[in-house]
Parts: sequence; C-alpha cells; structure tokens
Amino acid sequence: MKIIIIGAGMAGLSAARTLTQKGHEVIVLDKSRGVGGRMATRTIENAKADHGAQYFSVKTTEFQSLISELQSDNITAEWHIAQRENVRYIGAKGMNTIPKKMASLLSVFVNEKVVLIENNTVKTESGNIYPFDNLLITMPIPQVIDLFQNSKMILSEKDKSVFSEIEYKPCIAVMAVLKEPTKIVSGGIILENKSVAWIADNFQKGITETPTVTIHASSAYSVKRFDDDIHEVEKDMLSSVNQYINSENIVSSQTHRWRFSNATKRYEAHFYQIENRPIYLAGDGFGIGNVEGAFLSGYYLGNGF
Repeated sequence: MKIIIIGAGMAGLSAARTLTQKGHEVIVLDKSRGVGGRMATRTIENAKADHGAQYFSVKTTEFQSLISELQSDNITAEWHIAQRENVRYIGAKGMNTIPKKMASLLSVFVNEKVVLIENNTVKTESGNIYPFDNLLITMPIPQVIDLFQNSKMILSEKDKSVFSEIEYKPCIAVMAVLKEPTKIVSGGIILENKSVAWIADNFQKGITETPTVTIHASSAYSVKRFDDDIHEVEKDMLSSVNQYINSENIVSSQTHRWRFSNATKRYEAHFYQIENRPIYLAGDGFGIGNVEGAFLSGYYLGNGF
C-alpha cells in the first residue's frame, strides 16, 4: 500500500516507522528544513539550545519501547528536575537528535510543503506530485483546515465537529548564549503565574559545551504578545528573569515563535479518519497530547493498517 504522510514530527515519524515495519511503501513530506517539528534544537554561534519541547515523560509500554531503544544508542538521557518527582527524558545531545534517529531509515523529503490534495495525489509547492492510497496528516489542525480549503474539499458536519474540539496555544521562546552557566538548581525551573513560565540551562542539561539558556513565555503572555515587535518581546522576557539570568552575562540572543505550541484541547481518540475519504489525521491534538501523545497517535494510526 502506498502511504503519504504530511509532517515529520513525532506523530508522522512514529506512524512511518510502524507502517514501514509492516511492509507498506511510505513517504514522509515536511515543509521545514529538517525533521522533528517542536522536537527542535538550534545552533547559536558555537552553542546549542533546545527551543521547542524541553523534556518528556514516559508512561506507556509502547513509548517506553522506543525510549529504551534510543537509550541503548545514547540518543536519550534521563533528566531530574528539582520541581518534579518523576524522571523526565531529553535528547542527550539535543531534542532534535530523537526525530533524526527515528527518520534515519525512512523516506523523508524536507522542504516539501504540500499545497493541494486532488484525486488521491498531493502536490507540493515545488511542483512535485505524490500519489497515495492513503494520506496521513499530522500538521496542527488550523494548517489542515487551510490545506483542505485550498483543495476545495467538502467536509462533513462530523469532520467539522472534530476540528472544533482541538485548540492550541502559542509559545514564545528566547534563547541566549551566556558567558557562564546559571545557578538554577538542576538546570531547569518552572515559574508559576509569571510572564516567563520556564527557564532551562542547556549547559546543565548536558546538550552543549557553551552556556545557553532557553526561556519559554507563558501561554497568556504568548497570546498577548505573539504579534508584537519580536525584539521588544525578547528584551521584555529577558529583563523579567534578571534574577536568574543577569543581563551582563548575556552574549547574544535569538527568539522563535511557536504558533501551535501546545494542544490545550484535544480530540479524545488517538486519530481520526475524514468521512468517506482515505485521509487520516493524527498528532498531539489527539489523545493525551505532548510528546508521548504525539508518538502514540502515530503509532496507533500506523497499526490500524
């Protein structure tokens, strides 16, 4: 069976691995320059910083199987955050090393933005056309809706109802290269009821030899300031955490805006099939959400074929 997957994040790669192991012909397309989606690590000067998902938990045997495999290859590592009792996991050399490893034996094409679905084919911005027997889409639902509208697809009331159940909140991330590491206990701190919700010291996490921090704004702050001047937002966020990151310690900084960072409302099932079409939706907007939920969404969808 020929299957096209749109999106090379955790859900898309999980589905692709499962389907490939079952003998299907699978191609994964992604609009970005690399795989991973919000499992993202950026290089700034000679430093590295995780600027999307910072860590994840493991609660299911299905996800544990993958993480055990990755741990044996030194791709993942445990991380103990002072404010959390249970162990968390990270990419040992950056979060993006996890999706890179997952994609290593798959047919993945990046810089391929799908712009049209027509007659069991997808067309990309570059002009390439890919035929499919089944299409799996793991993009955030607002992007799915845009694609369907561009493709002039008529959706059922049930389809629309499922879409309406899923909501996302944005997140603004600031990365700063430092002269020396912070003194944040365990390298990560969660702030309650502040404009900045999270600070991570990537040096203490062990993913870089040069001190860098990542700070994530709260959902409320991100919603309020998402479209504001990015330099002013960056300045404001850094100044608000001056007690942890002294401005004199900052060498340089960059900011990234995640429009669909967190699926705050999700469809309860792991995936959904568009009525009367061989098109399926999956991702962190389905099931339990977050990194593990995205993996399970793709895993269960892949096992449905």
